[in-house]
Amino acid sequence: MRNRFQRINFIFHSIGGLLQTLGLIMLLPLIPVLIYWGKCGEGWGTVIAFLVPSAASLSTGLLLKKLFKPRPPDLAGSMLMCALGWIAASAFGALPFVLGIGADYLNAYFEAMSGFTTTGITVFSGLDSMPRSILLWRSLTQWLGGIGILSFFLLTASRSIGAHYLFTAESHKISSDRPSPGLYSTLKILWGIYGSFTLFSMIVLSLEGMPVFDAICHSLTALSTGGFSPHDASIDYYRLSGHPNYKLIEYTLSFIMMLGGINFAIHYRVLRGEFKALWDGIEIRYWWRFISAFTAIVMIDHLSREGLSSLSWAKLEESFRYSLFQVISIMTTTGFGTKDINSDFFPPLSKQLFLIMMVIGGCVGSTGGGLKVMRVAILNRLVRRELFKLRAPGRAVDKLVIDGRIVPDDEIHRTTSLLAAWMALLAIGGGITAIFSKHGPLESASGMFSALGNIGPCYISVEEMMGIHPVVKLTYILGMLAGRLEILPVLLLFSKKAWRW
Repeated sequence: MRNRFQRINFIFHSIGGLLQTLGLIMLLPLIPVLIYWGKCGEGWGTVIAFLVPSAASLSTGLLLKKLFKPRPPDLAGSMLMCALGWIAASAFGALPFVLGIGADYLNAYFEAMSGFTTTGITVFSGLDSMPRSILLWRSLTQWLGGIGILSFFLLTASRSIGAHYLFTAESHKISSDRPSPGLYSTLKILWGIYGSFTLFSMIVLSLEGMPVFDAICHSLTALSTGGFSPHDASIDYYRLSGHPNYKLIEYTLSFIMMLGGINFAIHYRVLRGEFKALWDGIEIRYWWRFISAFTAIVMIDHLSREGLSSLSWAKLEESFRYSLFQVISIMTTTGFGTKDINSDFFPPLSKQLFLIMMVIGGCVGSTGGGLKVMRVAILNRLVRRELFKLRAPGRAVDKLVIDGRIVPDDEIHRTTSLLAAWMALLAIGGGITAIFSKHGPLESASGMFSALGNIGPCYISVEEMMGIHPVVKLTYILGMLAGRLEILPVLLLFSKKAWRW
């Protein structure tokens, strides 16, 4: 009987450590409180908004570690801990929004889950007048969620036996090469690249004339492909405010988002001088093709509506810039906007293509969400293989080969199962949205597309999302978590047998 509780001991002991780490991170937004004291809504109210949740997270973490003893994990237990860990982190991460700006808890939890899963759907407005500490916390949740809050916890606080199970549970995208065979060496390399790219982004954006605070926030959320901005108008704020370098800022952010959407193992190879990594794999080749094709289609779709007689170099550049930014933003599941995807700037064909991009998402091993480009490549090869089997001799070899390696049957089954689960959740979430709101089929579907794909923008406005039925919000919260953890760890929460060990 005692053995049945080993998994529960491991789960809650590990969550305790995670909450202690989170409690310390919650103190970072106190820096802008001190810098902007007496301005922008900063003062004792925002101090309390972070000190109380920090103390609550630290004390709860300490209590869990005292009550539950560490045990060696297995993969199922790690997946359960992973799902519960993100739920717990969002529960405490929501508290600064409640105490700092008076948000109700459901909206605060929605925002925190959207942050940690790097989804970017927001139910907050009036961002330009919010306390800087709250805006920084929103950005930090996305930066932590980019590579994974559990991987950060493993790197900084945990050296437990079987820690590789936790890493696998959170980053179980698809089989891909690690920069190093050792887990902690891999984590150091990944977070080193992640941190260096973030710092690089902050410096470049600042040099381009973006305010330092904005540069910090946008760097944290662009590389993590999260999409939270400290402005209601998002990136279009700089154009609307007449910033002299707004075009350069948009191109720079497109590049930063692209960095986040590419497998970080490729970044590691490129930084070591292996520039062929940018085209020698099937996934990266598909990635460049998708970016190029979608940008061209969206641009042509927009220009065709403008009419050839009114074209100019300025309009061509504008259309290219907007199209490129929007495609990269959605393909990387960042969700930044220079234009609202529901804007008349984009014709109906482009808007439907955006839904397809939401499903595809970024590369394996990136900070992006979605089904992943590699899985699209595998599904494409599967269709081609079935066609080959129909016309080839009976003895023909029909193994699926990607980049010179045979794809294991387990990976094929996982890919097709995940696609089926995706379609089912999209249908369920879209149906719930339609039932509990006044939105039509396209708007209802886009909401769940956005949540499950961890993308952010959809055809439901921020104002409508703020007032949408609580059942829909809870559905999207579950969808965001399932999309970030690739469904299986979330489904495992509802399995009684998974808790017995």
